[in-house]
Amino acid sequence: MMESSPKAVSETPIHYLLTVKETADYLRIPIPTIYYLVQRGKIPAIQVGGRWRIKKSPLDRDVLHQDKQGQPTVLVVDDDPGLQDLFRTFLKKIGFSRVVVGTAKEAIKSLGKQKFDLMFLDLKSPDAPGDQVFKTAKQIDPDLNVIVITGYPDSEILDRILEVSPVTVLKKPLKLEQLNQAVKIFVHNGPSWRAEQQSSKPLVGL
Repeated sequence: MMESSPKAVSETPIHYLLTVKETADYLRIPIPTIYYLVQRGKIPAIQVGGRWRIKKSPLDRDVLHQDKQGQPTVLVVDDDPGLQDLFRTFLKKIGFSRVVVGTAKEAIKSLGKQKFDLMFLDLKSPDAPGDQVFKTAKQIDPDLNVIVITGYPDSEILDRILEVSPVTVLKKPLKLEQLNQAVKIFVHNGPSWRAEQQSSKPLVGL
């Protein structure tokens, strides 16, 4: 029994391992929640001497930048201050972790830093057309779910995106009912949403 502990520790240096209490303090969530997330495989952990130890490096990379309770993480790309405020308020209300940016450059930078479950993409960014942002985002994360928001649903930019992949399209001006319906589709399908999106038809004008 004693021989297994050094082997487990040798795979991950001890100073990179956190106790359950240290992890709870680090993430600022209750200890029972840490045990729940570990048992569900949501937090990278190993057993050392019969006790859970959490790996700090993947915790920083994969967990800390996401919502602490495992909620979906959303990237919003739109330069309209009014829509940015709408998304911030709406996503906060439903408990989604969110990053709101106004340019294609900021969007690509954010995608390189962390993984997102869903992206709302305006077709017309000030520094690049939406199809370029879409293609680059898909190169970074092929499984990324994308919802296009536009005031021009018949645009060539959208046509170029649809040539690559089916997407959900929301028409501007956006209303809360549209966002609610789009998010309900995302939440209802859960983990299988990404796979199903590959064979779905574009939903235009929700």
